[in-house]
Amino acid sequence: MSDWLVSLAGTPAGASLATFLALLAAVLHAVFGALQKGRHDPLLSRGVIDATYGLMAAPFALFVVPWPEPHMWPIFAVMMVIHIGYKAAQISSYQRGAYTVVYPVMRGTAPLFAVIGAWALFGERFTGVQWLGVAVLLSGIYGLAIYNLRTITVARETLVPALWLAVLTGVFVASYTTFDAYGIRATADPFTFLAWFFFLDGLTMPGVALYAYRRQSNPPAPGPLALRGLIGAIVAVASFGSIMLATRLDHVGQAAVLRETSTVFAALIGWLMLGERVGPRRLVLMGLIAAGAVIVEMGG
Repeated sequence: MSDWLVSLAGTPAGASLATFLALLAAVLHAVFGALQKGRHDPLLSRGVIDATYGLMAAPFALFVVPWPEPHMWPIFAVMMVIHIGYKAAQISSYQRGAYTVVYPVMRGTAPLFAVIGAWALFGERFTGVQWLGVAVLLSGIYGLAIYNLRTITVARETLVPALWLAVLTGVFVASYTTFDAYGIRATADPFTFLAWFFFLDGLTMPGVALYAYRRQSNPPAPGPLALRGLIGAIVAVASFGSIMLATRLDHVGQAAVLRETSTVFAALIGWLMLGERVGPRRLVLMGLIAAGAVIVEMGG
């Protein structure tokens, strides 16, 4: 399968598959965000999710896929530093702000920096029409965040630091999107990168989460937390794997922008699962996000 995927890179079929994978990653990332922000402390949720997908990836990394080439180890080291920073900023933002406010800011900050990073690392250039699409998408994402900010009634006293942390999270998202795209292109087998990413990434947060769990006066029951970890791990593997394969097959910046339609799916999840109102203004803003993604895709 690896040879088949690599053979599609740079072809029209590869571009079509990359578009599908980026949109699939958008849906799954919105689900993942809701799982992490939902019932339990985001730190505990993240820790059990990471532990689960680390255990899932271990046999594939150690016994199934080819071992990484020597030049991959420094890449993995930098990758882990970036992802630790991303998780710390994201968890801190989730702990201080409402999901429907901070999530659009995280995702809205990411695509612009990801496009810049794709230009710097891979020499990718957007057309004028595609930049228009980025502007439309960002206006919808930030408009949604501002609307939610004005109407939200929970956790307002910690909302300002939550928003700054959300912006920082977006910068880390752009950083890992472009750097991990570099990593998955640096190895002959893309599944080697994915297996070792999840194995190594699963080593960092579980210990921190376990420490926080033991310090809580009334920690959650292990059973429901473990179930959330299993579901979250499956979603995380599918989401991150999809966007990384999309960046291997086609343009990194384009895939990064398409993934940020996750904000639309996050709003739908908030409406369907969390009982949040959508209303005509949100529908218009979500329409802008979707329209911006279509413009970027069609303008390439």
